[in-house]
Amino acid sequence: MSAPSLNDLIELGAVSEAQGLQGQVKVRPHSTDPVALLSSKAVWISLIPRRDAGVSASVEQASLTQYKVKSAKMHSGNVVMALEGVSDRDQALALKGARILVARDAFPKAESDSYYWIDLIGCRAVNLQNEELGEIIDVTEHGAHGVIVIGEAPSNGIKQLVPFVKEVVQNVDLANKTITLDWQSDW
Repeated sequence: MSAPSLNDLIELGAVSEAQGLQGQVKVRPHSTDPVALLSSKAVWISLIPRRDAGVSASVEQASLTQYKVKSAKMHSGNVVMALEGVSDRDQALALKGARILVARDAFPKAESDSYYWIDLIGCRAVNLQNEELGEIIDVTEHGAHGVIVIGEAPSNGIKQLVPFVKEVVQNVDLANKTITLDWQSDW
């Protein structure tokens, strides 16, 4: 299989350590419910820094390598994965710090009024008065609901934190990369 575009891959975690002597890797998931990592039959591994670190790279520069997943299980908040071709601790340690990515087409289609957070990043945020609030630079989880981080994309400077709840989020237009919020620019 040829390597997909970096835009077609979703980062789900990072290798934090080797686990045991048989080549398993311990993955720190980016989600509190890493069901996609646990159910993936194949993952892509990249050794370049994250895209939000201001690094853009071609597939060749990303040194993407696909691995078939032999097994995956939860252990102390991490996902422990056995990857085909990684058979000893030294090989697993060589992957420490690598990003774990899964092809977008491996994800189910989002339900109506549900969104993958990765799709919200990069959207313009505007309020009901059509004032530009900034760009969505991150989405985080804070207990009861998600929070969108609005800022300046080139600098990743944070301007506002806005709850991602139906009372505030009036419209999400992914086709035009615009989110309309019931929010004032000076709040």
